[in-house]
Parts: sequence; C-alpha cells; structure tokens
Amino acid sequence: MIIDILTLFPESFSYLNSSILKRAQDKGILKINLIDIREFSKDKHKKCDDYPFGGGAGMLMSVQPIFDAVKSVQKENSYIVLPSPTGKTLNVDIAKELSKKEHLIFICGHYEGVDERVKEIFKPEEISIGDYVLTGGELSTMVIVDCISRFVEGVISSESLDEESFSKGMLEYPQYTRPADFMGYKVPEVLLSGNHQEVDKWRKKQSEEKTKKNRPDLLKK
Repeated sequence: MIIDILTLFPESFSYLNSSILKRAQDKGILKINLIDIREFSKDKHKKCDDYPFGGGAGMLMSVQPIFDAVKSVQKENSYIVLPSPTGKTLNVDIAKELSKKEHLIFICGHYEGVDERVKEIFKPEEISIGDYVLTGGELSTMVIVDCISRFVEGVISSESLDEESFSKGMLEYPQYTRPADFMGYKVPEVLLSGNHQEVDKWRKKQSEEKTKKNRPDLLKK
C-alpha cells in the first residue's frame, strides 16, 4: 500500500517512522510519503491560507495549493481521505475497508479547515476520530493511518487482530505478564493453571463484563 500525506507540517509525522509502521515500511509492505503543500503555493511567500469569504474567525486553507498537491500524486487507483470532525466516525469496519486500497491520499486541513471546493472537486471520504476539534488534520491522519495499517496483510499477525478490542464486537479481556506477584497484586490463578479451556472461559467472561461496564452500546449492537 502507498500512502501519500499532504500537509503543511511534514515534521509532525516522525511517529510514522517508528515501531511496527517502520518495520512494515522496511519490508516494503507500506510506503508512506510526506508532501509539503507549501511547495505548491503560487504565492511568492508560499502562503497557503486566506480569510474566509463572509467573515468569521480564523484562516482557511486555499484551494489552489491543495489542488496542485493532490494532482502531483493522484493516480487512477487513488482514494482520497480528508480527516474532518464533520466526517463519519472511524471504526474497525471503515479501517478494514480502507486497508484494501492500493493508494491512499490524505489531505491534512489546518486552521479553520479547507476551502469547500477541495471537497467538491475531489469528493474525498471525510473521516472523524471523535466528537471534538483539533488544530489540524495531522494528528487525525496519524491515528487513521496507524489504524488502517494494522489491517494490511503482513503488518501484524492475524492472531493478534482476532483477539483485540472490537474484533468480536466487545472489548479485550485483561492481560498480564511477569512477575506473577507484584507488591501483592497477583495474576489471576486461572491464567497460571495451564488449563486453556478455563483460560478461554475466563477471558470471555472478563471481556463481556468490561464491555458491559465501559461500552454497553456495543452489546446492544
């Protein structure tokens, strides 16, 4: 999968070159490119924003630099994503669907967002990561890219994906590692028993109880 990220702040994305995502890129499973939108501005000062027509607070990203930046990487198989608080809320199903795309282009808005004509021209899929507003689309993009990448074949083992939160419509069960006793806080005996059938039963029960307590809306679904 190729992921092109269009942003005013390429330096923000160092996280994407670490840990699991770095290994995926080293293996050639993922290719993540950062494109500086400022390089496409026709303004002599590389300005990429302006005051919104009709007035209002803040500045709005201009259509021209974004248009040219998209066109510089867009191909027939490209799928464009615009992180936005007005979009569909990210979930496992959306992430899995996007993970099947060959080429993703992310447009990172900033300030008060992007000129509406960006949406009219490119028809991007707008995705929100929650009911709140950030100062820019960079953090949202990193969250979405990380989430999507985990479902790309070869990035993470299928076994790990099968057991985590939301994979089966519930939250993941508690997990422990060594030592078995830390300052009197002990690992549940069933996990030390070696009885895999009992471990599975315990994990299922814990998963159900945690979901009921923290996310009862998942059980209704």
